[in-house]
Order: sequence, then structure tokens, then C-alpha cells
Amino acid sequence: MSFNTTQIPTDDKSKFYQLLSKQTQALLSAENNLIANAANLSSLLFHTLIQVNWVGFYFKDGDELILGPFQGQVACTRIPIGQGEGVCGTAFSENNTLRIADVNAFAGHIACDTASASEIVIPLTINNKLIGVLDIDSPNLNHFDKQDQQQLEAIAQIFCQSVAKS
Repeated sequence: MSFNTTQIPTDDKSKFYQLLSKQTQALLSAENNLIANAANLSSLLFHTLIQVNWVGFYFKDGDELILGPFQGQVACTRIPIGQGEGVCGTAFSENNTLRIADVNAFAGHIACDTASASEIVIPLTINNKLIGVLDIDSPNLNHFDKQDQQQLEAIAQIFCQSVAKS
């Protein structure tokens, strides 16, 4: 199965996300392994989303989030769970998507890649259990808007449904 992400239009955000959702569904529908689907989804998003410099997963391991499959520069391996523990740790502990316009203004921000200026972190729930987060960074300030949040949450849900079968 191959995907030509260059054919996704970027001038119409609604159409862009509609096609990206279809690609995500097709990519993940035949597999239910957490690591395999996280690896493929991080690659798809990294190579498809405009002006992002990091896309990846962190999964709960005890009282920390541990690095999972990702695309981009090397990353922090372990992040404590809790408020004030970076965007990922806070989003996980609050079980709430965080869309951060300026990561340097976020108290407790953990700068794994100093090129990141804005970030969106989406908690992942499988079978009513919070298992980790999807983290996407951009080198642009205020890069993610409400539409990005809604559509990326829907894509994260496709991921969660794909691995819930295991």
C-alpha cells in the first residue's frame, strides 16, 4: 500500500483534513498493533501536515510518559506526568487537548527541540483507559487553530479505534 501525500490539497483545509482522515483510516484499518500504527501515523502526519517539525507519541509507563514512534529531531525520552510537566505531561494529567500558541510562554515547557514554537497535544484513550498522547510541534507561533484541533482529535480517534481491536 502506498500513499502519495503530495496530492492532498493544502489550500482548502476542510478538504485537506477530509482526505487525510481517509488516508489515516486506510493506513490503519488492516493493522491493530499499537507500535506499528503509531509509527505509520507519525510518518503520515509528519510528511503531510504543513510546517511541522515533530510528530510523535508518548505512552504511559508508570508515572511517566515514555517516547514512542515519532518523526523529527531526537526527543525527550521520559516526561513526568502532571501539571507543570511540559505540555505533554499536563495534557495527559488533565486528559484534555492542549493547543499552545507559544510554547515558551507555557509554564513548565520542556524544550526537546528549540525550533518548536507552538504545539498541540492530544490525549489518547483506548477502551476508556488513557494510554498516552499524540504530540505535534511547529516552528511557527500560533500554528494550530480550532479546526486543526478538531480534525487532529478525529485522526487520533481513528488511531485509538484501530488499536482497540488488539
